[in-house]
Amino acid sequence: MSLEATGVRVLVTGVGAIIGQGVVKSLRLLPEVSIIGLDRDPQAFGRLACDGFYVKPPVDEADPAYDNFLLELIERESIDLVLPAIEQDVFHFDARRQLFASADVAVALNDSHLIDLARDKWSLHQALLEAGLPAIATSLCDDWAQAIAQLGPAPLLCKPRRGSGGRGQALVEDEDDLRYQLRKLGDNFMLQRLVGSADQEYTVGLFGYGDGTSSRPAILQRTLGPGGATWRARSIASDALIESACEALTAHFRPVGPTNYQFRKADGRAWLLEINPRLSASVSLRAALGFNEAAMSIDYFCRARRPALAQWRAASCTRYIEDHIEYL
Repeated sequence: MSLEATGVRVLVTGVGAIIGQGVVKSLRLLPEVSIIGLDRDPQAFGRLACDGFYVKPPVDEADPAYDNFLLELIERESIDLVLPAIEQDVFHFDARRQLFASADVAVALNDSHLIDLARDKWSLHQALLEAGLPAIATSLCDDWAQAIAQLGPAPLLCKPRRGSGGRGQALVEDEDDLRYQLRKLGDNFMLQRLVGSADQEYTVGLFGYGDGTSSRPAILQRTLGPGGATWRARSIASDALIESACEALTAHFRPVGPTNYQFRKADGRAWLLEINPRLSASVSLRAALGFNEAAMSIDYFCRARRPALAQWRAASCTRYIEDHIEYL
């Protein structure tokens, strides 16, 4: 897609987090876009890259005062598009679609059913089985002998049912490990067969059109860093296994807008790890390589155009930590 002058005003939430900062960075590749940032932290680093910045009020997001704050901000800043960049904001705007639709503002939200389904990895696992799609062997069993019988030999992967970014995941080697994870996670617990290896893990971005089709996927082979986010990545021009898996998932779940699939390859298949029906932590990497989901969102949600992946550049990518100092 061409990066033409847009003349739109975009509200990006969560600019203190890596996804929000990546969204702002992606928007900065476009001319004539005004970016308003939002975060709970008044010192959020992402505020420095925005044209305007607001601090979330110290109220519970279920409080009507929070919605009033958002509606007033949207009107005051003449916002054309809201890009929720953290999960909590995706959930909040999804639950209030009608309210914000009445405010005459576009919000980049995926299919509501998919958003709800992806919140619980066990529910997603069940949906894969019901659809006849490949699913990693998974169990809620809290008995070690039964878990081994169901899933195969240790180590098994224990992960929170509700959560993202690999946070809280741990390998379980024996019954003592299992008991520890059960005490730690409570009912937010599930076990999964460990498939593939870390060097065969992929994060894929695509833009769903809501009818079971999408843009061509933008594939990154990745290495995870602290916190479960992509740390190093290499762009993949084409991969038949992953493209076929993406096509099947998209046909069934019918995503809308920015969508992230994560896979591991093993046994001649691409196994789905999770779906993030939103902008993901690798958004700025993909934008730098030609797949700008923020720009695509402007086209789709503000202009009713179907954006496509025009180019996908070959590259090796590395994230690093830098210091920012504001002298007083």
